[in-house]
Amino acid sequence: MKKILKKMEDVYAAAAFAEAGEEESAREILRGEKRTEKRDQLTKRPRTQMRAPGK
Repeated sequence: MKKILKKMEDVYAAAAFAEAGEEESAREILRGEKRTEKRDQLTKRPRTQMRAPGK
């Protein structure tokens, strides 16, 4: 049962990434690959860490 829920979660996450234009990220999610580092789509450089104000 947990495997089915995990797969459904991955499918919904991949759909959200695909709708936002992050097709490669969606494919990686569906393949089950772990992303080691987030990269900027245009420059292919690592993204800067975003933090909430006051932290």
